[in-house]
Amino acid sequence: MREILLLGIVASSFGMLSANAQPAPEKMDFHRAVNMAWAVDPVRTELQVSHHSAKARSNAAGSWFAGGPILSGEYMDDHAIGSNEGYTTYQGGVSVPLWLPGQGSATRQVASAEAASLDEQLNVEYLSLSIRILDAAAKAQIAQERLRAARRLYEYASKINSFTTHAVHVGESSSSESQIAQSEMENAHNEQALAQEYLENAQAELEVLFGRPVEVDLSHSGDMAHAHFVEPRDMEDNDPRVKAAHKNVEAAQANMKLARRSFMPNPEVGIDVIHEKQYGSPWDDRVGVNFSIPLPSEARNTPIMSEASNRLASANSQEIQARRMVHLEISRVRTRLIAATAARQTTRIAASNMQKRAEAEEHAWRLGEATLETVMQAEQAACNAQFANARAEVEWHVATLRMMIAMGITP
Repeated sequence: MREILLLGIVASSFGMLSANAQPAPEKMDFHRAVNMAWAVDPVRTELQVSHHSAKARSNAAGSWFAGGPILSGEYMDDHAIGSNEGYTTYQGGVSVPLWLPGQGSATRQVASAEAASLDEQLNVEYLSLSIRILDAAAKAQIAQERLRAARRLYEYASKINSFTTHAVHVGESSSSESQIAQSEMENAHNEQALAQEYLENAQAELEVLFGRPVEVDLSHSGDMAHAHFVEPRDMEDNDPRVKAAHKNVEAAQANMKLARRSFMPNPEVGIDVIHEKQYGSPWDDRVGVNFSIPLPSEARNTPIMSEASNRLASANSQEIQARRMVHLEISRVRTRLIAATAARQTTRIAASNMQKRAEAEEHAWRLGEATLETVMQAEQAACNAQFANARAEVEWHVATLRMMIAMGITP
């Protein structure tokens, strides 16, 4: 008993500290929530850095030469062979690698295509973040509705328990009814605790996306009445995932072109200067031109072409899969919106009818025409129906927003 009391005091103290330390969630609509989460999204920063790097590579490919200058130097004398006649040679040179025909423009095209692909990857991440926020916000709102229904049931069970306890004391009710009321109240209290835990977990998942507590309101974020109809084919073509996959194909095609242009190592051309010290030599200083041309080799070119071919094949496959996935997802989104609209109407009628039944059962019990078990079952069914109606309302708003996102509309 002492241990249980100690645990209760510690849990209560920890709960009070958490409540005092945790700031109140900031309320906002879906559009503002997406913009706020996008501002602190780490993936956005990563993609932007990669985009700037690709732009820098594209600018660097506009250089006159394929690389930086190469310095070379030599020193030779006759001391090592023992003649020691004063023969000394100093030789130095500088050379630069040259672009192969079309290689420079192909390199710029690859970098530009990769930058364009990263632009679409930013749009994909924005879409993904919007969907994650939508799902997390829906989960939190459904958790709030569950807790609201659990509190209503607990308050009702507490009221019935107080009524039956008083009735037993004055001799107007049996102890069995008091026991039933007490049991129902404890069950309702347990459900309330579970709902509270579910809500806290849902809010924690939402907080991860923003870095602070927020509460996203989905009820005033979307209006399909002002949305223009978009053909399913156009929805697929405008989807960022399909666009990103197509940009990847273009980047792979540019890389294949670069691989073909790089059919051999880059040749080098430069200037050499020689200064000699030897007895009676009329050629003390000389200047000349040097060049180096590595010849093509299958051992070098085959792996390069194979890697480019594999990248292109993979990009084509991913584009086909992305289009199929988007097509299936759009179909599911439309079906889900239709089902959510129907569920919203039916659950509203069911909740109203179950509430009337619960009120009628309670009235009959007070007149002695119904048992307490029937009353509590009717009230629990009414609470469940109200929760189902609230959940259907949230899911309808989610389906509407999801449909607008699929149509390319930012709610």
